[in-house]
Amino acid sequence: MTRQTKPQSQAGAIEVRKGLFWEARTRILVWYTALMGLFLALSIPLFYQLVLFQVNQRVREDLVEEVESFEEFIAQETIATDNLQLLFDRFLSARLVGDDNFLLTFIDGQFYKSSPFGLPPFLKKPELLARWAQLSTFEEGEKNSSETQPSKFLYLATPVAVDGQARGVFVAVHTTAGELEEAHDTLSIVINVLLFVLAFAFIFAWIASKKVLSPLRSLVQTTRSIGETDLNQRIPVRGTGEMRELAITFNQMMDRLEAAFQSQRDFVNDAGHELRTPITIIRGHLELIDDEDPQERQATIELVLDELERMTRLVEDLILLAKAERRDFLQLETVDLATLTEELYAKARGLASRDWQLEAKGEGKILVDRQRITQAVMNLAANATQHTTETDTIALGSSMEKQQVRLWVRDTGVGIELKDRHRIFQRFARASNSRRRSEGAGLGLAIVQAIVQSHQGCVELDSQLGVGSTFTLILPVEPKLLVESKIS
Repeated sequence: MTRQTKPQSQAGAIEVRKGLFWEARTRILVWYTALMGLFLALSIPLFYQLVLFQVNQRVREDLVEEVESFEEFIAQETIATDNLQLLFDRFLSARLVGDDNFLLTFIDGQFYKSSPFGLPPFLKKPELLARWAQLSTFEEGEKNSSETQPSKFLYLATPVAVDGQARGVFVAVHTTAGELEEAHDTLSIVINVLLFVLAFAFIFAWIASKKVLSPLRSLVQTTRSIGETDLNQRIPVRGTGEMRELAITFNQMMDRLEAAFQSQRDFVNDAGHELRTPITIIRGHLELIDDEDPQERQATIELVLDELERMTRLVEDLILLAKAERRDFLQLETVDLATLTEELYAKARGLASRDWQLEAKGEGKILVDRQRITQAVMNLAANATQHTTETDTIALGSSMEKQQVRLWVRDTGVGIELKDRHRIFQRFARASNSRRRSEGAGLGLAIVQAIVQSHQGCVELDSQLGVGSTFTLILPVEPKLLVESKIS
């Protein structure tokens, strides 16, 4: 059963990854296709109406041209206008009309003649002919030419006056059946082309969405493959735009998570390593305690209490190192540098009997966490007392220049070997030439470095064997990122 669980879980993870990817890809394509379909559904009727409008405009221009030609013919003709029959006959015989054009003439309220001679049924309706025969003013209009098909005809009718009275009527008619058929054919071609374009666009979008969503798929795969012991995987940052920002943001988040997990692992490892010794000591003495010997029992209790106190200090130091990486580790406040230096000097003098000196006091205001800086300087002072004798000098001082604050602790002790100068800032590290065993766990300088780095500063060490050491805290007057974080 156990051997089958892992492949099943991996297969399930693969299915989930595919499901997420296909779901996003399908949604994009559905929305894309829906928008394209909506565009086509709106554009095709608009296109058809535009074609009909252009057809009507062209037909009307043809009809106006026919009427104007008739009026020009009358103006140029030498035949008297009262001889309407001869006038109409000569005009109709001279005009060549198209298949969809018809010319009708009326004299004294009666239909006279047309061109071509045969008229379609929709132009032979008595009520229509009677209406045109009685016209005395110019008229323009359109009517349906079929009750079963969507076709119509447009007409222009102009009266012909003789001695100031309307004696005849000239009507130019154009049926749009041919134009409508042509428009339908054009619309069919346009629809087929648009459907082809839609299909091509769908295929293109399908291929493009795979490329566009590849960073997202990589993000999902990376997220699935990340385990508690494997936090070093990152997404490749490519291209521009939102996907690039997503990859950068994800990688930054993974950097923070990896640092947090590493801090936790270091805490657990360090605690387990350093607590093992006092626990072993306590257990050994408790197992060997003699209840009948009050003096031995009291000595054991004192030893246990001493080891418990050392364990407490160790745990507190480890917790402080773990918290140093958090944003809320510092409580910044504006502090007078000279006053702070005097306070540090006064507190350090109580650590041990040494030749304490206050070398310099910087002037100005700085933005720091007073308690944390005090803790760092006290750790340096305590460290100096452990590597000096009563006749040695320990000096404190401060200065400010070029937007930098310098706080230092100088001693005339044994000094530090070159090979140890970087190692001593690591957790549980001690100098190899240390003559005495420190009461601490070797976390003092690590805490100093963590506090200074949280202020965006650094620790500078200058040491010479047999001469002494100088530890200098270099801090910005106002840590910019911390100030911006505090304001926001």
